[in-house]
Amino acid sequence: MSGETETESERASGTVDGAGTSSGREAGTAVVAGAGIGGLATAIGLRRAGWTVTVLERRAAPERYGTAFGIHPTAQSALDLLGLGDALRARAVPYRHARIRRPDGTVLAALPLERIERRAGRPELLMARPHLIDALLAELDRFGGTRIAYGQPLTDPRALDADLVVGADGINSVVRTAYFGSRSGPRPIGTVAWIGIAGCETGPYGETWGEGRFFGMTPVEPGRTNWYATVPAATTAREVRDVFADWHDPIPRVLAETDPATWIRYEMRHLHPALPRFVADGRVALVGDAAHAMTPHLGQGACTALLDAEALTRAVAAGGPDGLPRALRAYDAERRRSAQRVAFGSRSLHRFMSTRRPALRDTLLRMLPG
Repeated sequence: MSGETETESERASGTVDGAGTSSGREAGTAVVAGAGIGGLATAIGLRRAGWTVTVLERRAAPERYGTAFGIHPTAQSALDLLGLGDALRARAVPYRHARIRRPDGTVLAALPLERIERRAGRPELLMARPHLIDALLAELDRFGGTRIAYGQPLTDPRALDADLVVGADGINSVVRTAYFGSRSGPRPIGTVAWIGIAGCETGPYGETWGEGRFFGMTPVEPGRTNWYATVPAATTAREVRDVFADWHDPIPRVLAETDPATWIRYEMRHLHPALPRFVADGRVALVGDAAHAMTPHLGQGACTALLDAEALTRAVAAGGPDGLPRALRAYDAERRRSAQRVAFGSRSLHRFMSTRRPALRDTLLRMLPG
């Protein structure tokens, strides 16, 4: 955690002070492509291990758009190790007692939030994306010595002069294409998603599953509600409101209380086929969407990026520049299959949720424990 005490991550990596300098170990140089969640978290972990880091970001300013992230307990532990646990808990809200419903409001099942909390000893947390970005930037600034070059699109990753190159540049990753080719790439799944934050606090929270479409609501901060929806053919906010006009309360009210100018619409895509590895050439690693972009149905995109960043920087810190190829192999062994299982699970849940045979799906849901 950020503060004056030495953390587990610092003890493991040999870092001993707030400047992120290495203790008794020559640090290397790293270039991180992308200043999103995964890229900034990776830069923090590398700085804690004493590496000199440059972050290249094609956008001209920090990326503060978006609504809320669900932060699973495992990702919370990764943030603790990166020194960001206190910042997370200062702005996040717990997510508990959510249900899956039919459009008429009938409860079909419970989301497994209570079970997650019992097993992990801490609840799932919700945090607004801009708050998480700001926390990552603040922690990186606290360490100093990291240059974030905004407005710098990466055109030739192979020309980068650095010991380590990290591709955290999203589903359209230039680093991935340069080192892994174009066989694996973005694939649309034929569904459009909408997200927003309503200017009211509501309940009940959870998801409502209809025929080929669904609507979800979560807390995000006092006085506001985070929502997300899929509508196969809608192209305007009015069309979305019309689709959900006869769904149970408070769905129509949530949409009415959200300024249409703030709604975000995007086509759902995932990375396909799965990559055979996340590392290349003994000096290149992929994290986050660049490695395993997934549909949002499990709410694990940000979590897997944070887990990637922590695992990669922990392996690199343990190996040092001279042991980099071995460290990257260790990272790949720890994260690839796990992240790809999550991506597969999310894609499978999409098919289940979006079925045109909701009666069978709803019957199966009622059979779930609890």
